[in-house]
Amino acid sequence: MSQHIGIKDKQLISLEGKVLQDEIEGLIIHRTPPIEDERGEVVEVYRPSWNISSEPMVYAYAATIRPQVIKGWIVHKLQDDRIFVNRGVQLWAFFDNRENSPTYKNFMKITVSERNRSLIIIPKGVYHAVKNIGIDEAQFINFPTMPYNRASPDKYRLPVKNDLIPFDFTKDGQ
Repeated sequence: MSQHIGIKDKQLISLEGKVLQDEIEGLIIHRTPPIEDERGEVVEVYRPSWNISSEPMVYAYAATIRPQVIKGWIVHKLQDDRIFVNRGVQLWAFFDNRENSPTYKNFMKITVSERNRSLIIIPKGVYHAVKNIGIDEAQFINFPTMPYNRASPDKYRLPVKNDLIPFDFTKDGQ
């Protein structure tokens, strides 16, 4: 009788607890754990002392995502996004399309939820998309470095399936 034991998992976490994957220059994921007691919880959304963005807060909006829906791919030429994941289970994916970046063409993905809230700094030139992989509506709050320009939005889109980004939410995105 032959022994089939399957395929061994690859190492996902370093000995120091850091997730092992390609990184993207300037993409920052700042975890914001809740402070919980018998009354409920408080979670910090942003603090200047974190030193993760030198740009002032000039605009904010909240967006929701219905279960199993994908938003993206989008990229900005002028602004950085500062996304706070507030509610739901969200799979975020990033692709560095900046030709002068040391991480040009790197791909990265993370899963974030209420148990793992994060403020994500996404530099201009980095494509990003998000999928709600939970069963309830998800929400994030964005504090972009520029207010939304209704007459000329700094938002460029690609279809979810495209030839540029090596990721398929329908296969790799749970």
